[in-house]
Parts: sequence; structure tokens; C-alpha cells
Amino acid sequence: MCATDKSKLPPGPKAKFPLGNLFSFRKDCLGFLKSIADEYGDIVHFKIGPIRVVLLNHPDYIKEVLSTQNRNFKKGRPLEMAKELLGDGLLTSEGEFHRKHSRIIQPAFHRNMLDSYAPVISGCAEKLMKDWADGMEVDIKKEMRYMSIAIAGEALFGADTAGEAAELDKALETATSLFGRIPLPFSEWLLKLPLPENKRFYKAKKRLDSTIHRMIEERRRLNADSGDLISLLLRAQRDLGKDAFSDQEIRDEAITLFLTAFDTTSVALTWTWYLLSLNPEAEAALHEELDRVLKGRLPNAEDVAELKYTRMVFGESLRMYPPSYLIPRQAIEAFAIGDYTIPAGTIILLSPYLMHHDPRFHEDPEKFNPRAWDRDVASQRSKYEYFPFSRGPRSCIGEPFAWLQGVLAIATIARFWKLELESDHPVELETVINLRPKKGIKMILKKRK
Repeated sequence: MCATDKSKLPPGPKAKFPLGNLFSFRKDCLGFLKSIADEYGDIVHFKIGPIRVVLLNHPDYIKEVLSTQNRNFKKGRPLEMAKELLGDGLLTSEGEFHRKHSRIIQPAFHRNMLDSYAPVISGCAEKLMKDWADGMEVDIKKEMRYMSIAIAGEALFGADTAGEAAELDKALETATSLFGRIPLPFSEWLLKLPLPENKRFYKAKKRLDSTIHRMIEERRRLNADSGDLISLLLRAQRDLGKDAFSDQEIRDEAITLFLTAFDTTSVALTWTWYLLSLNPEAEAALHEELDRVLKGRLPNAEDVAELKYTRMVFGESLRMYPPSYLIPRQAIEAFAIGDYTIPAGTIILLSPYLMHHDPRFHEDPEKFNPRAWDRDVASQRSKYEYFPFSRGPRSCIGEPFAWLQGVLAIATIARFWKLELESDHPVELETVINLRPKKGIKMILKKRK
């Protein structure tokens, strides 16, 4: 039977007019995907204009795409917007190019390097708190972003970016606001038009590039190799030559790792403080562990293994609000999944958010319960039920760094402060490039006695 025989396509919603599914998807992406999964099952087919999309919502199917048949899938069209900002970095590149760059960058996230990043993380969190005062109201989303910008700059690039945090944060917000166009048919062509938002995008991109190029040139001028990310990239260029590893490739990898390092982890930490403020028992258990393990001092790399509940807190936060809430792929060739045959070129959507909130795989999934997360991990259940950093060969290379930053930042801050949610501030989900609070999260700082 022909692979494109419609009798082999899974069921799904039929749009009442050509772009009907597009409007539903853009209005409430996660709500739309959950509703069609509830109605049609774990394999759902729908169209956004001329674009064929299939949602897969079961660990077995997710494993097929991310691991078993991973070579039959590419990032594809959904990341064209990201490529406009990031170039051919690890997030957007494919095939042997991606594998070569991954081998070059991987040592920056080995255990010995991670241990060297620990004092930077604790130190940047401590600096952030120096401007805090008891009873002060803060937008914790913005605070976590500024802190994470400083951590990413110093740890991965050996550069001081704390003074630029506000400008870099604003530039990234402007640049990523365009990613809301991704579901639109022909969205890549819209960037070619002289629209006001396009001009703002390219101005923001130029601002981000200026910091990246400055960090690269400073390290090149100093000719110092400390084993961090910039050192690895420049060493690769010296070893391979500019024809094999160009300045543009250094820029693309540097901006990809810099932006993903601070953006993803800062969002995860933001949701962590929000969840702790709503769950005083979990917050009390966290404080008990920190008081017992740290005894009033800053945490270091050796403490991470002892901060077990702190890690559970961060892991449970990643379950409830995974920053990468949607993982897109595109089928290179037709493939079989379940009882269906999916045509080549189809966009495949995998949602960590839907999977993490599925009661079939997570007991009482709307409840924040760090100890339940620990039991799930300790069991031998499928790891594709929990995949905040993706899985398989294309999983996030910076995952160990994200875990380290999450645990140490929580420990450093919660050792001295409680954060209480400002009762009148609405907290709404925004699904753009990651799952973030649309209007930030206003919190009141309370100094721990």
C-alpha cells in the first residue's frame, strides 16, 4: 500500500475552514493538543493550512521518534525561525555536521568542568541577593534571567555579562517574540518583508551578536585555554583550520549555548519558586535539608550529592512546567507507528508537558510532590514518560549544566530567603519558544531567620 494512502493516517480534527486548526493551535497550543489527544487517542493527525501534523502522545511512540528511528527525523521547518537567530548551532543543525560539533563541545559538560562551574553559580546567586531586602517585591522571572545571564557568561565563556543582563534579556525577548509565527504557513518568507517587527528582530539579533563576538575576540586576544566553551571552539578552529571550522560556526555554537543555557534554566527556576510558594510543606522540607547540609554556608560541588530533596524539587518543577514544552520533528521518509503509516515530510509533535501531566504515567499529576518524582525515577518505568531535556542522540547537551545550576541556585537562595507569591498578580502560561509566565511572577521576599 502506498505510504500516503489516507486510510493509513490516524484520526484527528477536521477544520471547518482552511486555517481553523491554526487559530485553535495559536490561541491555546497546549489546550488544543490535550483536547485532541483526549478525543482521538495517542496518535492524532491534523492540518495547519497545507502543513500535515501528527501528535504522538505515548512513551513508546516518543521513543520511536527520539531514539529507535531517530535518523529518520530532522528538526525541519519548525526551527527555521530559530535558525534565523541561532544559525547552524547544535539546536538547529543536522547529520554529521551536528555530530562533529557535539563531539567538540561535549567536554565543556564533563564532570571535571561542571565542578569548576559550581562556585560561579553559587557566587552569581549570592551577588543577586545583595540587592534584595526583606519585604521587597520582585519579578522573579526577571531576577532569574539576570542571574542566569551572569552564570552563563562567566561559567561557559569566562566573561562578565552581569552588567549587560538587562539589555541582553530585552534583546532576547524581542528576538523570540517572532517565534510565535512558527505555525503560520510560509512564516519563513515573512522574515524577508520590511515589517516593523522584522526590523526589531534583526536589531535585537545584532545586539546579542555584539556580546557574543566580544566574548570570542577577548578570549582570542588573551590566547588562554581554560577548557570552557569558548576555549573548546577556538581550539577546534586552531586544530582543524578556518576552512573546516569557521568564525561563523564559532558564533553559531556560542550564541546557541549561551542563550539556551540561561533562557531554559532561568524559566525552570522561575517555575520552581512559584511552585514552592504554593506548597509550604515542600518548602519546609527543602529548608530543613539546606539547614542540615549547608549549616549556613554557600553550597559547593561536593554538596550536590547530599542535596537530594533539592534535586527532587527541581526535577518535579521540570515535570510540571517543562520549559521545552513541545519538541517538533519532521519525517524524512514515510514511517510506521502503531496501526498507521505517516507520510514523509509530516511534522511530528511530542509534548513533554502533556506526557508529564498524563495520569496514566504520573499519579496525581497536577500535584507538586517532589518525593513522587524521586520514586518515579528510582523505578524501572520508561524514561520516555519524563523528558524535559528530550531523549536520545539529540537530547540537550547542556542538561548536566542545567541540573547543576538548578540545584545550586535553589540551595543558595532558599538557604537565606522565602519567596511568597504576590496574591493579586495573575500567572498565565505563554507558549512561545519555551513555557514561561506571560506577565512574569511577582513575589515578596521574606528573609529567613
